[in-house]
Amino acid sequence: MDAGIEQSRIGAAQLRGTLLRQPVRSPAALFVHGWDGSAADDFQRLGRLGALGMTCAGFDQRGHGDDGEEHDSATREQGLADLLEVYDWLARQPEVDAERIGVAGFSYGGYLAALLAAQRPLHWLALRSPALYPDRGWRVPKTQLKRDRDLRRYRERALSPAQNGALRACSGYQGAVLLVRAGCDEVLPAQVAGNYAAAFGKARSLEAHVLEGADHALGDPRQQQAYTDLLTAWLMRLP
Repeated sequence: MDAGIEQSRIGAAQLRGTLLRQPVRSPAALFVHGWDGSAADDFQRLGRLGALGMTCAGFDQRGHGDDGEEHDSATREQGLADLLEVYDWLARQPEVDAERIGVAGFSYGGYLAALLAAQRPLHWLALRSPALYPDRGWRVPKTQLKRDRDLRRYRERALSPAQNGALRACSGYQGAVLLVRAGCDEVLPAQVAGNYAAAFGKARSLEAHVLEGADHALGDPRQQQAYTDLLTAWLMRLP
């Protein structure tokens, strides 16, 4: 394990969390991985942002990482509740400036991060290929949502905040936003990113980027590096 990085169990679900501390009071970044991912997906980015003087945290979502028992039963309701608990845990850390916490989420993690924006103060919000789901079936296991034959058609629709809870959360958000789309995303149609971009009408700032030639998961290490560079440069420009 790298120096300065520690791991602990968080909340009632005993989620495995990873924390890179700073020796002084600092802003913080919380990373939320995608479905079937883990906190390890963002280790490189934790290191990069840690070098900028930020306290950085990630966690294995319920049913992920070393604990896969709840993988097939975990719901979006549980996912958001877990994220709220992790956010609150991070905000309580003595070196964290609780008024300068930002969240970076990918795919399903981006969807949860968007919902979080309506319930906790976020200084910034970075969404990479954020997913979108209908509001119905909130307590249905996440694994079952992919079997919905209408999901692809739903994601291809132009949706307003009045039609979707995640977009509604984004419509009230007033912080800084980075929205990144994979140019060759085989999972999410471009309309999803368009819906998110249109929803951020009150954001302090919005930067939208396309990683040309990239697939949904950024399977090419060069694309992973490009996203890390993009995120780091964007954060360095924020006041």
